Amino acid sequence: MTYRIVFLALGLLLAANVHAAGNAAAGAEKSKPCQACHGADGNGIGNPKYPILAGQYPDYMAQALKSYRSGERVNVIMQGMAAPLSDQDIADLTAYFGSQKSKLTDLARGCRNPTAQAANSP
Repeated sequence: MTYRIVFLALGLLLAANVHAAGNAAAGAEKSKPCQACHGADGNGIGNPKYPILAGQYPDYMAQALKSYRSGERVNVIMQGMAAPLSDQDIADLTAYFGSQKSKLTDLARGCRNPTAQAANSP
């Protein structure tokens, strides 16, 4: 009986850590509301007030969107944008923006985001 409880608890714990795989093509469609502030490809609209999303790490963007959605991170505009998003929507959006070629430089490595560059390489 104890083993069943342990295996059940372990199974639930593992299931909770499974992340939805993002679909960049679906994310491109879902990104239309984001484009007004973040640009069509996530490279911004020329206003430093709005962050560049292209080439950002998907896990970072997912955490930020989930924090806006829960209210843990406060920004009235972003909370309103993130509130209706499902976990799959977030995975799709972050897959799309993370795969875009970016103007950003990764300060830790002094190079562009290699994940985004690999996705856009011939």
